[in-house]
Amino acid sequence: MERLLDIINSRYSCRSYLDKAVEEEKVAYLKECMRLAPSAVNKQPWRFRIVRSQQGRAKLQSCYSRPWFNEAPLYVLATLLHDEEWVRADGKPHGNIDVAIAVEHLCLAATEQGLGSCWVCNFDAKLCHELFELPENEEPVVIIPLGYPVSSGTPPKTRKTPEELFLEA
Repeated sequence: MERLLDIINSRYSCRSYLDKAVEEEKVAYLKECMRLAPSAVNKQPWRFRIVRSQQGRAKLQSCYSRPWFNEAPLYVLATLLHDEEWVRADGKPHGNIDVAIAVEHLCLAATEQGLGSCWVCNFDAKLCHELFELPENEEPVVIIPLGYPVSSGTPPKTRKTPEELFLEA
């Protein structure tokens, strides 16, 4: 069994996908990993659209047009339901954090399954909202392209040192 640290270490932002469909069993596994993600007060203020159809793919590709993005055989559009998110006593909403936790569950599970993924946040969220005819309370947060990576192996990563990140209090 692969250790979680090994999965985390091998996960990277994949920007080159094979022209190969993701098997339904793997999609079901990814869905379950997202469903089980924790959220504040267990509200799960999210929706995930599994986008495989040509029509749905074209919608997403018009919101974020990059050649590598268009290669992915599958996308997950993660949205936040503002009327369902927990709000801290000082008024800070927690929904974006909740969505991020569930999406990272997706990305790590995808890596475990031999799939590549990439966080795409720099997309036209307003156009995405319109094209998918989302209700007013639902906000597109991130698009995750998924598929089999063209190359194997993990590209080098630059990370801060532990001394830069961890403080004793």
